[in-house]
Amino acid sequence: MSDEMVLAIEAAGTIPWRINEIGEVEVAIVHRPRYDDWSFPKGKLDRGEEIIACAYRETLEETGFDTKLGVYIGQIEYFTPDGLKKVSYWAAQLKDGQQEFKSNSEVDQLLWVEIDTAEEKLTRVGDREILAKFADAPIDTTPLILLRHAKALVRSEWTGDDDDRPLEGIGQVQAQRMLSIYQAYGLTEIHTSDAIRCYDTVAAMARALGIEMTVTRHLSETTFKKNKDKALDYAKDLSEAVADQKQPILLCSHNPILPRALERITKKSDVELPEEKLQPGDAWVVHIRKKKVHQIDLIKAPYSGTN
Repeated sequence: MSDEMVLAIEAAGTIPWRINEIGEVEVAIVHRPRYDDWSFPKGKLDRGEEIIACAYRETLEETGFDTKLGVYIGQIEYFTPDGLKKVSYWAAQLKDGQQEFKSNSEVDQLLWVEIDTAEEKLTRVGDREILAKFADAPIDTTPLILLRHAKALVRSEWTGDDDDRPLEGIGQVQAQRMLSIYQAYGLTEIHTSDAIRCYDTVAAMARALGIEMTVTRHLSETTFKKNKDKALDYAKDLSEAVADQKQPILLCSHNPILPRALERITKKSDVELPEEKLQPGDAWVVHIRKKKVHQIDLIKAPYSGTN
C-alpha cells in the first residue's frame, strides 16, 4: 500500500441546488467560521460509514436541509496538515417545504446564489472546479436504481428451490446497511423479485422508509429463464414511470437480468454503458430525464467482508 493511500482522508459532500422564482438554478454555499471560508457542505466519513451516506448526513447537519441526491459530480483532492484529503460530491436537490437556515456549530452563514456568484465567492480552487462540473452535469434528472441482491448462499451449498436460497452472513450485513445509502435518493417505490435473496435485501429498508414493496415474479431468474421479456418490459415500464412522475424508484433483481434491463432502458439514449459488472449488493443508478438516460453511476455494495 502506498504512502498516499495510507494518508488519504476520505470525505464527501454535496452541491445543494434549487430553482428560484425566475427559473434559474441556485446553489447553496456555506461559511465555516473555523476556517473562515466559503465552500459546499462536506465532511469526513465516520468509521464504517458509506460515502454517499456521509454526503447526505453532512449536508443535513451543516445546512439543516433535507435533500434528494442526484448525479455524482466528481472528486477533488487537496493537502491538509493531516494528509491528502479526497472529497466526493453529488448534486443534491432541495426538497419542498424546507425552512430557513439556522446557524450551527459548523456553519454560521448559508447563501443561495446563482452559479456565477458562487464561483466568485468560493474560497478553494477545487470547489470552483467541482462547481464547473456541476454546471455541465445533468442535474435535473430522476433516478431508477437497479440493485443486485446482496450476497447469497452459493448455489452448490443449497439443496432447496433456488428462489428460496437465502442471504449469507455478509449479505445480511449488506442488507442492513442499504438504508444509509438509498434513503439519500428520496425513494418512493421499491420493486423486488420474489426470490428470498432479493426480498430480504430490501425488506428492512422498505420498512424503515415506510414503503410498501411491490414483490413480483416478473423480476425473478426463474421467470427470466422462461420468458426474458417479462423482466425487461417490467424494468422498461419503471423507467418510463420515473420519467413521467419524477419519483425515484428502486428495482432489486438478479445478475442475469440487470445488464439486459439496462440495455433495454438505454436503447434510445446516447450514454455509455458501464463495463464493470455488478457484484452482489452493487447497484447502477440510472439518471433519467424526458425518457432518456443521461448518466449512470455505480454504487458499490456497502460491505464486502473485507472493509
